[in-house]
Amino acid sequence: MLKTRALSALVMAPPALLAAWAGGYAFAALIALAAALMCWEWHRMLNGGFPLSGRVASVGCAVASLLAVARPDIGLGFVALAALASAGLAGDDRSGRSWAGFGAVYAGLPSVILVWLRADPVAGNAVIWWLLLVVWSTDIGAYAFGRLIGGPKLLPMVSPKKTWAGLIGGMISAGLAAFLVALAVGAVAGAGVFGVGAAVAVVAQAGDLFESWIKRRCNVKDSSNIIPGHGGVLDRVDGLLTAALAVAALSLATGRTVLDWQ
Repeated sequence: MLKTRALSALVMAPPALLAAWAGGYAFAALIALAAALMCWEWHRMLNGGFPLSGRVASVGCAVASLLAVARPDIGLGFVALAALASAGLAGDDRSGRSWAGFGAVYAGLPSVILVWLRADPVAGNAVIWWLLLVVWSTDIGAYAFGRLIGGPKLLPMVSPKKTWAGLIGGMISAGLAAFLVALAVGAVAGAGVFGVGAAVAVVAQAGDLFESWIKRRCNVKDSSNIIPGHGGVLDRVDGLLTAALAVAALSLATGRTVLDWQ
């Protein structure tokens, strides 16, 4: 399983980094595909199938990601429309409508945000690379520290395998990755960028835990089985979704990118 997981990661990482480097519609197309698949997986977990509400969400979130290249505001509007339409088509059960609508927001909002972050003509490429490498380092560090040290569980009722050691290991690995990427792109790296990386690691692991809670609620092991060794797209990018929102919120609140923290 570990070998399969590693091989899948090696296959997926280069296209993601290449698309991030290319930017524009190349990056948006990758994000659009991921958004559509995430909506499919969301409804698959909730309903065991792909109803009309899920198909509408998939198309809406994919279109939103593409529109965000030129007009992020219109992209966000499409996410809202996809959520409302998906909820309206989900049937008469209020809970079912809420979960259907939330699925479109869960997949679509971070997708538009990622395209928006990449669209920055000055720092967009570096910020996306920083974000991807920080989130991947979080996963690697959390896995390694959790396996090597073990110890008390982080939230056993949601994810029995995650430990406090894994959380700390993920923070350290992410902080180091943030620092090294900042150095590599010529930014003035210091304790600030290390701290931002470590904080993003916490947010990423919270996203991982949220998706674990959803899977437990739906009584499924993985969001799908399309990625050997990893499960589904949501299983692979759950931390990235929340991390992207955190990075965008930090940038909007401070007027600085994650690379500007010294």
